[in-house]
Amino acid sequence: MIIPPLKLKPRYIKKHRGFTLIEMMITVAIIGILAAIAIPAYKDYTEKAKISGAVSDIAAMGTIIEQFFQENRRYPDSLAEVNLDTKRDPWDQPYVYLNLTGPGNGGARKDHALNPINTYFDLYSIGSSHDTHVQVSHARSKEDVIWGRDGKFINVGAKF
Repeated sequence: MIIPPLKLKPRYIKKHRGFTLIEMMITVAIIGILAAIAIPAYKDYTEKAKISGAVSDIAAMGTIIEQFFQENRRYPDSLAEVNLDTKRDPWDQPYVYLNLTGPGNGGARKDHALNPINTYFDLYSIGSSHDTHVQVSHARSKEDVIWGRDGKFINVGAKF
């Protein structure tokens, strides 16, 4: 003869109906702390990636401009002449180019001692600040990604 199992319902087991207010507050605090750490780190990472992209773009554009010089024995008057006028930087701004070999090169980028940073042309991105200054050591130019020392330096103005 088989005896069926007893179905006992203990009195001390209560049904859990949800989270308490304290548990919810602790959960929200933990999520807030994680977000406070992760969001700035993510923004720094994306900004570094954009700077790296602008450096690569400027290096490639500089090479194209130098090739134009080798073929034509002069530097282009604008980026349109080398089909780079539609190229945008990672912050969706146009790259800035200035031929320094022609007349009117007063807009040439300068170092802290106000000496021109390039001999033949200036090429740069205004960067995330969307503001710039002729002197690359100026606070408004620290985020500009620049072509400096005739291509020997391509990085942000703060590192020039």
